[in-house]
Amino acid sequence: MQTSLTTFQDQILEGIPEQLPALKPYDNSINHAPFRKDILSIEEKKLALQNALRYFDKKHHEYLIEEFKTELETYGRIYMYRFRPDYKMYARPINDYPARSKQAAAIMLMIQNNLDYAVAQHPHELITYGGNGGVFSNWAQYRLTMKYLAEMNDEQTLVMYSGHPMGLFPSHKEAPRVVVTNGMMIPNYSKPDDWEKFNALGVTQYGQMTAGSYMYIGPQGIVHGTTITVLNGFRKIGKEPKGNLFVTSGLGGMSGAQPKAGNIAGCITVCAEVNPKITQVRLDQGWIDERITDLDTLVLRVKKAKADKETISIAYLGNIVDVWEKFNEANIYIDLGSDQTSLHNPWAGGYYPANLSFEESNKMMVNNPELFKTKVQETLRRHADAINKHTEKGTYFFDYGNAFLLEASRAGADIMNINATLGREFKYPSYVQDIMGPMCFDYGFGPFRWVCASGKAEDLQKTDQIACNILENMIEDAPQEIQQQMADNIQWIKGAQENKLVVGSQARILYADAEGRMRIAEAFNQAIEKKDIGIVILGRDHHDVSGTDSPYRETSNIYDGSRFTADMAIHNVIGDSFRGATWVSIHNGGGVGWGEVINGGFGMVLDGSMEASNRLKQMLFWDVNNGISRRSWARNEGAVFAIKRAMESEPNLKVTLPNTVDDQLLKKLK
Repeated sequence: MQTSLTTFQDQILEGIPEQLPALKPYDNSINHAPFRKDILSIEEKKLALQNALRYFDKKHHEYLIEEFKTELETYGRIYMYRFRPDYKMYARPINDYPARSKQAAAIMLMIQNNLDYAVAQHPHELITYGGNGGVFSNWAQYRLTMKYLAEMNDEQTLVMYSGHPMGLFPSHKEAPRVVVTNGMMIPNYSKPDDWEKFNALGVTQYGQMTAGSYMYIGPQGIVHGTTITVLNGFRKIGKEPKGNLFVTSGLGGMSGAQPKAGNIAGCITVCAEVNPKITQVRLDQGWIDERITDLDTLVLRVKKAKADKETISIAYLGNIVDVWEKFNEANIYIDLGSDQTSLHNPWAGGYYPANLSFEESNKMMVNNPELFKTKVQETLRRHADAINKHTEKGTYFFDYGNAFLLEASRAGADIMNINATLGREFKYPSYVQDIMGPMCFDYGFGPFRWVCASGKAEDLQKTDQIACNILENMIEDAPQEIQQQMADNIQWIKGAQENKLVVGSQARILYADAEGRMRIAEAFNQAIEKKDIGIVILGRDHHDVSGTDSPYRETSNIYDGSRFTADMAIHNVIGDSFRGATWVSIHNGGGVGWGEVINGGFGMVLDGSMEASNRLKQMLFWDVNNGISRRSWARNEGAVFAIKRAMESEPNLKVTLPNTVDDQLLKKLK
């Protein structure tokens, strides 16, 4: 057996050990992924073992084969727990990484941040969020990738094949250092059980969005967008958040942002969660204020909060269906309602049935998957019925994008629109349809991110101030159409420090348009050149203006029939690649499910150089305006305004604009 190496750098450079590390016990204190169902035939299990063992010297095969067979039979996957590193997993300062390329070191930092125990949902299974959003499929892939990144130079590109590091290939300095694909299946092999099968075989993975592209920054990554959504939800119904009630569910991964966003918006938030471990994590992190386990106690607490007009976030440890039903019985009025359970992953831990304990559900999904599916669909029908009772009283309900409406419809729930039109099939809108799409994405505003690679909190404070100064200058000349968006962003960035949003890396998110992103990034680059701050890594959520084609979420407010196409996301990642991105990614899957969405993202390292300045201007302009042009062609009024404004600012931009058809002509048709 291997003796432990002395330094973190040595272990990175070693990659896959020549000698086997000691077997690690299964740590029950960690939040683990649900056991996956037994879906492979005997021959396929043999193939999965062959696929896993190819990472190791043949001398270890006889020893490892039984171990990997046990993992496959017990957990439904081969995670290679033995090879989990001994060092602590977190984003170290960039100079701590043993890398020949600073760009590569930045990517190593981001990978480790995605697997930080404070950030990742199931860190031992290399899953960052969403129940199945993986950075890698096994620990051999992690070790080999980190070794390649340490060895690579600025004239090489690492190719990542659904978690597997294919290898280093010759390229050039302006090429991406890493190209990532995740789950890019032939369309006919993109059903949920196909993911179960091919992931178990070890040949593909579900990268979610920012999990498999190394750009997740913890729940902060969605807090800002959720805050905007909640604020605009209340604006939509003509109410102030203060003293009014927002009810939703899900505290794991990105959904954990909801109670924090509710506090920032200033409302009462009740968020149900069935997993006691993740509820405790959110309580420890301060992302929820109180945890309640009894429905009668919850009713009394909410009545008091309403009477006192409190701003408070309450986690109910239990099933969301019971909350909706109990609040109806107790006549508690819900102003805003939503759901952010991981219904893109309904049969493997993304949504839990009512009347079963968390433990009973986890056993049933593995041992009796058909009965589990039946129970989930029964609960979805109850869930929809309870929501319908509240909306009849005036509640404004929206799907928060993790496929609640889609899966409820498949379960036969009373969720369909009686007078359905293209894009309005359901009784209730996606939050993108009514809020984020027309108010933000059409105008180019989306979740721009940056990470201070020094790891210093003072660098993050300086970047916050730089961004705030830029926005305050911009709003003075901003057109009326985007004044509200600008004001919300200034309010957000001013409160970012006091809201203690950092989990893991020293990172920030800010909704900005192309002009804002370029101006902020250029100011960062100049500050780096002056050595006021260290290296900064730019990125964004894939959930953005042009990164994602998703008919029931990101592109749900596109009504020309093209929302089921994926050209935009593919164009986005190709265009980012030759305009200077440090790494790019394209995924099948994401927040609404495997086979339901194609999404792309990027990372960009700013080092204070003129080359970085040129790259950021080219790439950020394209990264946003690609999506605005597509939205404009769909006849979205905000996007037409935004792309015309972009063409005025950039003479080399020439976009095809739509001609609208007189409604009277259409009415004459029979």
